[in-house]
Amino acid sequence: MNATSPICKIYQGIADRRQMFRLFDRHAHRPNRFADDAGALYRNEWFELDQSGHDYMLGILPPLWMRPEMFALIEFLTGSVTSVFFQLRIDGRVRYFHSYCDLCDKGSPERMRAALVERESWPVKAMTHEERLEHIWSSTHDDYRGYAGEDWLPELRGKRTLLVYDRGRTVLKLLEDLTDAEIAAKLPVHLRHLPLDVAA
Repeated sequence: MNATSPICKIYQGIADRRQMFRLFDRHAHRPNRFADDAGALYRNEWFELDQSGHDYMLGILPPLWMRPEMFALIEFLTGSVTSVFFQLRIDGRVRYFHSYCDLCDKGSPERMRAALVERESWPVKAMTHEERLEHIWSSTHDDYRGYAGEDWLPELRGKRTLLVYDRGRTVLKLLEDLTDAEIAAKLPVHLRHLPLDVAA
């Protein structure tokens, strides 16, 4: 990911408080954690949370700023990237979201708000291929996910890996190389058969 990181839904469903804190730092175990620019990893990631999580974060610290339907945390994750929380009415229902926005990118929170409303207003419930992979990464325990290390080809090192069951044994595989069958096996049952595309 780079300065133009795409807006990316990283978890399907509504995160409770435990899941919320885990999703805040889902890249915590990456190699060279304190030597790289983490902003490129986190920028534009988002997920839905419940009202109690939203209200808890509003009360835990004074916000950096508050605007209609959103507020930003005063503590920055890295550089100019910080948490922005949204309270949005979508299809007649109030819902709550968290995203990482780069506040040096003028209009980033407003673009995120528009993207959230657009994505969550799809007429048919569906998941993109990228959303499937990100949900799998977000919901996999740390013991079963990691990063390609010295045993991998140089161009693959640092990419995300997962343990998968393959022909009677457990093997390490790049997240991006999962087959459709492996993706289906890793998803919860209620997500496996959702349409694979953006609803028009």
